[in-house]
Amino acid sequence: MNIILASESHEYTDNWLKIIKAHYPHWHAIVYQPGISQPDAGVSRAIVWKPPVSLFEDYPALQYLFNMGAGVDAILRQPGLPDQVQIVRLEDAGLADKMLEYVIHYLSKITRPFDRYALFQQQQQWKPLPEPSASQIAVGVMGLGVIGQKIAQALTGLGYTVHGWSRTERKLQGVHTYAGENGLPDFLRSTQVLINVLPLTQQTRAILNQQTLSQLQAPASLINIGRGEHLQEDDLLELMKSGHIGKAVLDVFCTEPLPQGHPFWIHPNIIVTPHISGPTNDELALAQINQKITDLENGRDIGGIVSREVGY
Repeated sequence: MNIILASESHEYTDNWLKIIKAHYPHWHAIVYQPGISQPDAGVSRAIVWKPPVSLFEDYPALQYLFNMGAGVDAILRQPGLPDQVQIVRLEDAGLADKMLEYVIHYLSKITRPFDRYALFQQQQQWKPLPEPSASQIAVGVMGLGVIGQKIAQALTGLGYTVHGWSRTERKLQGVHTYAGENGLPDFLRSTQVLINVLPLTQQTRAILNQQTLSQLQAPASLINIGRGEHLQEDDLLELMKSGHIGKAVLDVFCTEPLPQGHPFWIHPNIIVTPHISGPTNDELALAQINQKITDLENGRDIGGIVSREVGY
């Protein structure tokens, strides 16, 4: 089976190729190099992460793009994406576990006084502080796909009061769920710590803005592990200046890498991480892609096919 490997980074394709040679010797993997003559323009499948636009010109017979990540907004924005190409996103492949670890870690930093204990250690002070119980903390998970559901249910299991919002109605045991534009205000008013895991679509772009964030229970906190374009950065800074939002943990940004001199770097109540909340496990991802290809070859339906109209 011939398959193309295409990314703007050779580091990615080199690692994919190493895994493929070790575990999938029946694949004939071709690393795409723009401008170099292609050995087989009839190949119909490609494994990609932010592929060069010229891929679609050089391989006009492509039918499936297997994306090495859950987010597909970068591919959907690419010019020249042929209508016949079906985009297949990863379904978890270890992403949810990593993102859950990230959320629990930073949720604890937000809601418990660990920073003060670090200061007490420097001062050699033994000084326990009062803390709220988990049930007193209202956490809102924005986006209830595979990852959002896992986060919401895990936090429920830890005793937090959990609310969840999605564009379409979802029911989760132990989670107060809301849906659509009509449900958004009640969800926000019920939330003190907002965790965003939405996909980026035209409907969700800039959804974290002055109007929405100001409806959170003050002093609110924000954890954004969705996309940088979800957040109106100036609105967040203004709401933090007013005290309505006290703390923010940001893993994704409108411009990445985050530019030097950006106010987020030096804000005392903002934690910046370099888009690492859900790193792709290449071995698990390629195993999932291998299963999807096997299913296709045997006439079985596969999950993860992206709706271009919906955006995920």
